[in-house]
Amino acid sequence: WRPPPNAGETRRERQGSISGERSNRRRFGSRPFFTQKPELQTMHFLTSLLPDSARRLIRAGRLRTAVTSAISQGFKQANLVIVNKQYANDFERFCQANNGALPLLYRSKPGEWGAPPLSSNSDVRTDCLQYRKYEEGTFTGNLKSLMDYTEQMKEMVTFYVGCSYSFERAILEAGVPIRNVEQGRNVSMYKTNIPCTRVGGFQCNMVVSMRPIPVEKLDIIVQITHPVEDAHGAPIHIGHPGLIGIDDLSTPDFGDAVDAHPGDVPVFWGCGVTGAEAVCSIRSPLAFTHAPGCMFLTDLRSEEKLADGCVSSVETPQVFCISQNPPHYSVASRSAVEKITALDRLIQQDPGDRGIKHLLIEDQLLKVCLSLSHAKSVLITTGFPTHFNHQPPEETDGPPGAIAMAAMLQALKKSISIVTDQRALELNKMIVEEAVEQGLIKAAVPVISYQDVGEDSPLLFLCHEGKLQFPRFDHLVAIERAGMAADGNYYNARQVNIKHLVDPIDKLFLEAENIPGIVTTGIGDGGNELGMGKVKAAVKKYIHNGDLIACDVSADFTVVAGVSNWAGYAVACGLHILNNCAIHERYLRKATGVPEASGTDRYTSALPTVLKEEKMLSLLVKHGIRSGKTGNLGMEVDGLLFHDVHAPLIKRLLDVTLGQAQ
Repeated sequence: WRPPPNAGETRRERQGSISGERSNRRRFGSRPFFTQKPELQTMHFLTSLLPDSARRLIRAGRLRTAVTSAISQGFKQANLVIVNKQYANDFERFCQANNGALPLLYRSKPGEWGAPPLSSNSDVRTDCLQYRKYEEGTFTGNLKSLMDYTEQMKEMVTFYVGCSYSFERAILEAGVPIRNVEQGRNVSMYKTNIPCTRVGGFQCNMVVSMRPIPVEKLDIIVQITHPVEDAHGAPIHIGHPGLIGIDDLSTPDFGDAVDAHPGDVPVFWGCGVTGAEAVCSIRSPLAFTHAPGCMFLTDLRSEEKLADGCVSSVETPQVFCISQNPPHYSVASRSAVEKITALDRLIQQDPGDRGIKHLLIEDQLLKVCLSLSHAKSVLITTGFPTHFNHQPPEETDGPPGAIAMAAMLQALKKSISIVTDQRALELNKMIVEEAVEQGLIKAAVPVISYQDVGEDSPLLFLCHEGKLQFPRFDHLVAIERAGMAADGNYYNARQVNIKHLVDPIDKLFLEAENIPGIVTTGIGDGGNELGMGKVKAAVKKYIHNGDLIACDVSADFTVVAGVSNWAGYAVACGLHILNNCAIHERYLRKATGVPEASGTDRYTSALPTVLKEEKMLSLLVKHGIRSGKTGNLGMEVDGLLFHDVHAPLIKRLLDVTLGQAQ
């Protein structure tokens, strides 16, 4: 592209060209614009154009560029949706219900060509590079102008919807590369499996735009875009495209394929092309939209220098990896992260003086809570038959934490199952039933056993018909569950082999390593629990009898606590914190719909309390289940009295969770 010749211009237009050249000299140095290299001429000219000038060039058919991504940087751009006035009210409500994809900037009056709040001297019929025409819900062609439809448009309403191009300058100024701009391509856009909230006849799945972002820049990209709600706001998904129904990034539904660099992560935002999908759903006789990438340029300046601290420190979003297979990242506010970190510090107390400080891994509780918040179906296992000379041989650490997690997961509408040893199946069913009767958990949880009858048993248990693409669960949690040592046996802390009392549920965790989409968590307090294989070197070095008893089976996340039950309580509290965090909650629902107003009360009622845990411990004692360390049949766990040690800890966890900590 070259700047147009002056021939045929009016005197006023020539003066505008001269003043524009002077402006370019000021912006790009003393070297005249027209003596720079051709590629620099093009980029500088496009990025420095004022929106009004750009619209005039588009109107005159003299701006020879395919997309508006690099044009008039520092100014907001808008998607267009033009529908008959009879659909206008419903479409406005549709935008409000799905504002992540459709942040509404302005709704015109019927037959209004301008957009007074957004621009002066504009005409929606001529000021986009290209339009798309829809008849009876079917795309019927691209148009350079809508002037031929002036009569029909007198009965139509134009919706101007925010665009992610608006925040690109801030991204670049923060040192974050935009690959499609680097490669001279349109941004990639994809249809997803994310359903938008239906309003009237408008119903469709969300369309998203994608930008590959270096992994070390994920925090800053979310922090820059989070407050820019009129340009789609923060991403709605970070990580593997298959998780939102995109099969192949190399074949976008709209725009161009963009080449990622090593270390880049695909980041997805809601996209205004969703409006075109919505238009198709109502099958109206006539409708128009902009062509993807060909936006309406407004006179409004974009937010600038957002990376320099304009975001509230309390509500600054942070990004964490919650899965490697497939890659998946989640988002939460700094305040939520700090609360969960405070929970983690509380449960890391070591009243038994076991040396657990050597086993701690940073942010494991936080990542477990984030992962479980995204999960749909969770399998929990517990049971450590340390008292081999008693019947039952179980201990009081494990089941209370498992029930506490299950209660919160139920409140969050997750599917939960508990897997245990066949010999303890009926006992655990009775415990769950009585927990429901006493109000410790809202509804019964299926209690099942694992039958290891062949090589394919773990796969058949975890996946429908043994097919990797159809896992039954997306998260496995082991809490105070006996773990297999390197020699294939199971040991209590006193080095007694209890293998004859333990079913090989470890094999499910080992198999899960090969199944995309299943995350595993191990919770323990001594190093011989399922999932502690991740820290086995430290267990062997620092834990008494660690050389023999250390569990050899790893989990994706390993949460170590002074008492395993404490970690179960902390997970429940962490889930409560996250699901009352506006930043995380928006990310969970992909910026569609609205949060449920009654959520806080429902989640709070599912939290563990001193009274609930006292009842739970009494229930276990009634069934003959003993304290792990002492073997006492009474109100203690791991040799620590409930009212002296555990009750105060539960109160402190609740204080942090509900914002009452000093």
